[in-house]
Amino acid sequence: MISKEEVKRIAQLARIEIVEDQTEKYQAELSAILDFVGTLSSVDTAKVLQIRQITGLESVFRKDENHGQIYQGQTLVEQAPEHKEGYIVVPEVLKGK
Repeated sequence: MISKEEVKRIAQLARIEIVEDQTEKYQAELSAILDFVGTLSSVDTAKVLQIRQITGLESVFRKDENHGQIYQGQTLVEQAPEHKEGYIVVPEVLKGK
């Protein structure tokens, strides 16, 4: 079982606030999740067929293909609508210093 300190640290990392009386509840729930993941990790999957997708659908988008053209950084910068001193100029997003 994970400790109360670990629950508090996880809450801090997730930037959520939990009150002291919720700590035991989350301690039990997180421990159950970790136990379940441990169970899944111990399952023998050696004879299971690997599949990448199960829907049978195909992508309607074109395939990414390399046409032998390699762009240099400066070439890409020059193709931008606005550039200055080797950099692409974009509208300011964050107001600040």
